[in-house]
Amino acid sequence: MKTNSKLVKMAELAILTAIVIIFQSLGTFIHIGPTSISLVLVPIAAGAILLGPASGAFLGFVFGAITLWAGISGADYFTSVLFAAHPVYTSLICILKATLAGLAAGLVYKALKKKNSYVAAVAACAACPIVNTGLFILGSLLAVSDTLSENFVSGTSVIYFLVIVCAGLNFIAELLLNMILSPAINRLSVILNKNTN
Repeated sequence: MKTNSKLVKMAELAILTAIVIIFQSLGTFIHIGPTSISLVLVPIAAGAILLGPASGAFLGFVFGAITLWAGISGADYFTSVLFAAHPVYTSLICILKATLAGLAAGLVYKALKKKNSYVAAVAACAACPIVNTGLFILGSLLAVSDTLSENFVSGTSVIYFLVIVCAGLNFIAELLLNMILSPAINRLSVILNKNTN
């Protein structure tokens, strides 16, 4: 019975990984301002809720790796400019922000699910874009602000550019999408947990 459960979990993770790859690959071409919107945070949060923090972190890592590849290949101009000037820092920002966003969603859900699974799902779905965007802004300020100033910022400060121009509308769209879908993710979690118990 445990082997069957492990196979089901592996299949679920494989499906979510495929969704992450598709969503992030398509999302590279959907921009609000200079950066692309991360539609991929929904399946990452779903994976973190359904399969646990480690799976959330793995799905986040896949998201970060695709973001980085889009920058290296030139498919995403913004990331490409940052990578050309700061390859190590840009790689770390891409990978760490996404991996920790998935991990955070899983840890938040795990911490709250026994008290109220609905609240846990909403909080986990909110944590994912908050951590992703927060670490993007922090990492950019600490490591690549000079390149941002030279290439993207005109007439404003780097902080204004990152918070309002770069992350502002994207973050709101990502957060709203995750929050709207959190009840459905919670319901799916409840159904799957009943079937595996």
